Amino acid sequence: MEAKYKLLKKYWGYDTFRPLQEEIIESVMQGHDTLALLPTGGGKSLCYQLPALMREGVCLVVSPLIALMKDQVQQLNDRHLKAACIVSGMSHTESSGVLSSAIGGSLKFLYVSPERLRQQMFIEHFRRMKVGLIAVDEAHCISQWGYDFRPPYLQIADIRVYHPKAPLIALTATATPAVADDICTRLQMSDCRRFQSSFVRPNLAYIVLHDSNKNQRLLRVVSRIGGSGIVYLRSRNGTQTVARFLEASGISVTYYHAGLDAAERDRRQADWMSERCQVMVATNAFGMGIDKPDVRFVVHMDLPDSLEAYFQEAGRAGRDGEKSYAVLLCDPSDIYRLTHDLDTDFPEVKQIRNTYRALCNYYRIPVGGGADSQFGFDIKSICTTYNFAPRVFYSACKILEREGLISIPESEDAYSTIYIPIARDELYRFQVEHQRFGDMLQVVIRMYPGLMDCATPVDERKIASKCYSSSEEVVKMLIQLHEMHIIRYRPRPHGPQIYFLSERVDERLIYPSEQNYAQLRLAALQRIRAMVDYVSNNRMCRSRQLVGYFGEQKTEDCGACDVCLRKSHQKTDVMPVVERLLEKTPMGVQQLVEMLTEEGYCDVGDTLRMMLDRGELTLDSNLQLHCAF
Repeated sequence: MEAKYKLLKKYWGYDTFRPLQEEIIESVMQGHDTLALLPTGGGKSLCYQLPALMREGVCLVVSPLIALMKDQVQQLNDRHLKAACIVSGMSHTESSGVLSSAIGGSLKFLYVSPERLRQQMFIEHFRRMKVGLIAVDEAHCISQWGYDFRPPYLQIADIRVYHPKAPLIALTATATPAVADDICTRLQMSDCRRFQSSFVRPNLAYIVLHDSNKNQRLLRVVSRIGGSGIVYLRSRNGTQTVARFLEASGISVTYYHAGLDAAERDRRQADWMSERCQVMVATNAFGMGIDKPDVRFVVHMDLPDSLEAYFQEAGRAGRDGEKSYAVLLCDPSDIYRLTHDLDTDFPEVKQIRNTYRALCNYYRIPVGGGADSQFGFDIKSICTTYNFAPRVFYSACKILEREGLISIPESEDAYSTIYIPIARDELYRFQVEHQRFGDMLQVVIRMYPGLMDCATPVDERKIASKCYSSSEEVVKMLIQLHEMHIIRYRPRPHGPQIYFLSERVDERLIYPSEQNYAQLRLAALQRIRAMVDYVSNNRMCRSRQLVGYFGEQKTEDCGACDVCLRKSHQKTDVMPVVERLLEKTPMGVQQLVEMLTEEGYCDVGDTLRMMLDRGELTLDSNLQLHCAF
């Protein structure tokens, strides 16, 4: 058996690869720079993790998502593979410890954010590492034409000079042809091999419904499709409002957003995953890393900012290959909101510079200082002090975050860390002499094997579940161990935090080119226009529209989207359908019209009036339609 199959079975438990995985892995093993375009759930992480095991040296993984980094590190550790990450909030000592472990060879995978690449401490350590592979996740972030452009990604090409023989693999689920070309150019991928899986999802029906009463339409969708589903909204308050409506209508439902505490989010996610509730109503904070194959529908109550974001979120339906639905509800106000929000999302360059200066002054950070510092983030207080509009201020902060100057992680990205600084024999003696602490330490070491080498993010709730204890008791014991100098424990911070990732710079140096900023805004506007065109185009098959946007030519209609159904039913006499439905049970006029119109039939109202006039249908005192014969 080939080595890659042995590793696949040993660490992942699979006998065969998913489509394109083996070809991508072979390309990397041959030393080629490789671009992998695989859909959500296509197994992208395996494409760099497995070849990394077959190459000497550490695999550097660049990823913009803290939650995803922590999840990947935990999964690798669970497979007894040494992995660690460096994220915002780590002290200089903690970060240095992780980097030293990578130099010493005790790590196989090192996950970092793109902002880390510009820091001198990282560069000095990186030059001394033996690097076998560089992996760039969410690679579309390097392109200013991509939907989530992150300027720090541009630093990746600069660090390649320190390890020119290490191949680079770039991975993404959503990239247009222009973005794919941009990825290869900006990452300086010589002799790049490209692999792209088809974007066509034959089992997934894309439906766009125009309706001003979204709640009622949502209820009909949920009731008719059945099974497990996700409903996406943009606002936290919106998730609670829609969840209450569905619950009052007899639907088993929960909601999820970043404002809930970690334990509550975990509980709600577990309820949905285990089928204790049917519907998850959530912001886009939900879904990353969720592998539930039997999701029968994904409904968007608000228009996403781009087709890339929509395609990724809608793609969480039907991963088991069974018939599923991606439903987008919209009304004219959605289109106005998207355009209006663009002005808020892209404040003037002067406002961005003023925001940066205000943040540094508020936290008393001098020019040249403040790198790796952490503070509580009180938006209301800062906006009141400097007379900022909260939404514009927050948008300016997010742009500063993209530039790698600050980080404002969502509450679910906050974490605790543990590092064991003492020698193994000293630790063993302590465990023998203090059985109560020793048993818990043994559990922690098994869960997080890297924490004897460097500071490691941990989850006290998961530790508690393994120790058959409470989170509060575990935290108390960890604090005691810290005070006894057995471990170094940094508890998870409470409340929003802001991290300054680099020393303070003169704000006049931020966005030296307003032309570049204008191009970013133009790219965002073009993505909004593509989203609007998609929901407005009632002539072309939805699936063909989507895959065409990503550069894939699809000549056949899907036959299942709202456009295809409408075309099909235009050629079909609706009268037999009406008769067949009413033979089973009487129905209200409005209910019948909405049902058949939703399925693509035309002129339903006129047909019902004609059948009533001819005596083929009757209307009772409760305004219910019956077949007359």
